[in-house]
Amino acid sequence: MPLARPMASIAAGAAELRIRDRTGIYRVFYVVKSARGILVFHAFVKKSRATPRQEVELGRKRLKELLDEES
Repeated sequence: MPLARPMASIAAGAAELRIRDRTGIYRVFYVVKSARGILVFHAFVKKSRATPRQEVELGRKRLKELLDEES
């Protein structure tokens, strides 16, 4: 599986970075298409096979807040 993949379910241009080390599995949501550069807007420890819906919703909310600040 790739280390990063698009997350269209969050927003156009959003992506998920997948990180695994000996202490656990982590996910980071980020977006590159921003006037401020790369925005990392949510990170969490992955505990289940599928990305939990509440993490996706929280990511959507945080990205919207950041993008609204840019306007």
